[in-house]
Amino acid sequence: MEKATSEERKRADAANRAVRLHQLCSGKIQTMPKCPIRSFQDLAIWYTPGVAAASRAIAQDPDLVYELTNKANAVAIVSDGSRVLGLGDIGPEAGLPVMEGKALLFKYFGAVDAFPVCVAAEKEDEIVSIVKALTPSFGGINLEDIATPKCFRVLDRIRSDLEIPVWHDDQQGTATVVLAALLNALDVVGKRLDNVRIALIGIGSANMAVFRILRAERVAAEQIIACDSKGTLHAGREDIKMAQEIFKEKWHVCQGSNPERIAGGIPEALRGADVCLAFSRSGPGVISPTDVSSMASDAIVFACANPIPEIWPADAKEAGAKIVATGRSDFDNQVNNSLAFPGVFRGALDVRARAITDGMVRSAAEAITRHAKDGGLSNGAILPRTDEMEVAAAVAAAVGLQAQNEGIARITASFDDLKERARKKISASRAAADALLQVGLIPQPLEH
Repeated sequence: MEKATSEERKRADAANRAVRLHQLCSGKIQTMPKCPIRSFQDLAIWYTPGVAAASRAIAQDPDLVYELTNKANAVAIVSDGSRVLGLGDIGPEAGLPVMEGKALLFKYFGAVDAFPVCVAAEKEDEIVSIVKALTPSFGGINLEDIATPKCFRVLDRIRSDLEIPVWHDDQQGTATVVLAALLNALDVVGKRLDNVRIALIGIGSANMAVFRILRAERVAAEQIIACDSKGTLHAGREDIKMAQEIFKEKWHVCQGSNPERIAGGIPEALRGADVCLAFSRSGPGVISPTDVSSMASDAIVFACANPIPEIWPADAKEAGAKIVATGRSDFDNQVNNSLAFPGVFRGALDVRARAITDGMVRSAAEAITRHAKDGGLSNGAILPRTDEMEVAAAVAAAVGLQAQNEGIARITASFDDLKERARKKISASRAAADALLQVGLIPQPLEH
């Protein structure tokens, strides 16, 4: 009880500090000029009358918008605030701090200018219409924190209609990092992806995308068992079958996994499993030590609910797990989307890709996997750190090259050129932030 009270006090202190610092900075992002303003006369070039020449040029050749404006490096982070982190449906205004944080990571880790666009729209059609209307200003779209099953339909409809990169980080970003982490974790424990049993705990946007990428990796249906709040998924789940028009993605999982129709809940899903991939509700206690003890030897447990994992890492290890990962930075093996999306968008934008495909996701995961291996794998290090600049540069180059291989890139460049280009842009972005801090244009918190 005393330990629990201490943890609660620490969380409360951290929350209060976060609010104070957000207030000090009035948010986390701003816009800054990227052109020289040496005198009043310069404004005649950047605005009227000189700007008219740029507008006329784009009117005659629309593709010049990528060269004469910042569209080539601009991404909209679009959310309706209907499922923000572990906070649920808190609305677009309350979601804005999270989207600003996302924009900060885009800029610092990927040198991408991302703009939070929190929309007061509840219906799928409204969100799709808003995003389509925004696209003249943006070179890419990042969908964020939209509730299921709406998020699946919104992504599919926008991707099919637009010729710019569209990405839902809760789906594609999560799947990218999970695949990279899983491949390395299996390498550490000496198991193979085609010969393990995998339990998906929670089947929202994250694990739905994980399921899809596992099947794309030729993981067989009999290797996967998924579990939602009502129990394990299988073709005998009449509640899902009867509502498959609404839950068509979940019904697809029922048909593509657990052919033995193992019934029950989390304990039954984990019994004998080699791998647990949990993206469900915030814990602790969602997964019990007894559940982990029932898994196969050298078990791998990803407990990724935020802000509290489904089971504390120490409890999972004590129960027999060989490798444990969470979504948090204060534990080993952080499975965080920021390892993927800055580099993915950097690469997609640098070749002006028309989409972000599953093949590009796979190439990003492979780049993350290789980088972690180069640094040395262990039980407590299956992924690189998010702040390693070389990770984003390597992901960018891999994604850009894959886009060219798939014929959806408008620009051709070699892997080495793409990597060096990304490295220079990211280095400049970090240097600019550091310079603003050093000269006092970003406030320096007095507390540490």
